[in-house]
Amino acid sequence: MLKLRFVAGLLALAAASGPLPLQAQGSIDSLLDSAIAGPHRSAANKARDAYRRPKETLLFLGIKPGMTVAEIWPDSGWFAEILAPALRDSGRYVAAQYPIEHATTSAGRRAARQAFDAKLRANPAVYDKVVVSDLAAPDRLAMVPPGTADMVLSFRSVHVWAFRGHDDVMFKAAFDAQKPGGILGVEDHRAPEGTPKQKQVDSGYMSESYVIAAAEKAGFRLDARSEINANPRDTRDYGKGVWALPPSFAYGEQDRAKYMAIGESDRMTLRFVKP
Repeated sequence: MLKLRFVAGLLALAAASGPLPLQAQGSIDSLLDSAIAGPHRSAANKARDAYRRPKETLLFLGIKPGMTVAEIWPDSGWFAEILAPALRDSGRYVAAQYPIEHATTSAGRRAARQAFDAKLRANPAVYDKVVVSDLAAPDRLAMVPPGTADMVLSFRSVHVWAFRGHDDVMFKAAFDAQKPGGILGVEDHRAPEGTPKQKQVDSGYMSESYVIAAAEKAGFRLDARSEINANPRDTRDYGKGVWALPPSFAYGEQDRAKYMAIGESDRMTLRFVKP
């Protein structure tokens, strides 16, 4: 039943590529405020707002009522908890998730996808209009029908694409998904300029120049960059890379207080436009 609803949702997206009517939808500020404060969000996820700055990030990227917004690999759904209710009656939210069965889907990602699907089923008042599609390189790249998304979002995914050698393919998939004038929002852990490619991949920190070049190669134009998610306390020199920091805490209890004091990573926040 769930899979049928997802397929039906994609067909509806193909049939209705224009924006939804905006009457009585409220401002995007109020929609985001309501979603962020919603009781459906866990205390642990709300505690991360101080690091992830969801409202400021989404407003910078240009989210508006009526948009069709596709999020690449929502994982357990941290941003989905905000995007789904904010767009429920004032747009469309598409979760381009890991396929359950695919050569690139690890056991951990399969479990995350299953947990995400269970989250949607458990709270239809929030998630009943979410459309879920499969997205994986190199062969499942249609996150939405081509040319129908107003915005595509990638939160902390580019370093994974680079690790797998799929960054060109994934940026092209985002480009193909969008209408002309569509927005690509990218947030990722930020490496110092000049960091060798292999060190970027190994550490999870990518340089802004690398990400910008990859997006521009796919056809996007850089529109703006923001320091909303900058963290000057992040020295980016940990043996286990970005995963030493919260929320991963790769070292467990070892030096946990030190990493907690640093907080989540220093991150670039970039807005691109499809010409």
